[in-house]
Amino acid sequence: MAEETGRTRPLGRYWWIWVTLVVVLGVPAGCVAWGAYALSESGREQEVPCDKALAFARAALPEGARDARCTGAHWQDTYVTASFRVPRAQARDWLSATYPAARRAVSCDTDLCLRAEYGDADLAAVDVDVTYEDGDTALVRLRAFDM
Repeated sequence: MAEETGRTRPLGRYWWIWVTLVVVLGVPAGCVAWGAYALSESGREQEVPCDKALAFARAALPEGARDARCTGAHWQDTYVTASFRVPRAQARDWLSATYPAARRAVSCDTDLCLRAEYGDADLAAVDVDVTYEDGDTALVRLRAFDM
């Protein structure tokens, strides 16, 4: 019937209304979806190379270390963990060479606990626990974080 009278529907006006609705509603919805995804990924603990994790903690993996496993989590701050086994006699030497200014932790549930505090933006503190497992092996657990 519109063809008979020569009149056409004003599609231009409705097309712009749909575009405006998509932009006004779609862009914020997309931003919310992206933000939810970004927050779900941040702070999740993930495997990291031990050389990078220990470099953050101002340390290096000692010679003869085995069973090394390192993780890191990042969001507003960084939190790194490392665990490895070394010969028992080597554990104390590695600690004193790596963290000479560290002090013994006040409470300790393992054989040896140290805390090195730095208080700067790159690294706040490092906590190290050593557990003597069998006759010749020590399990070293290290936690480092910034603020």
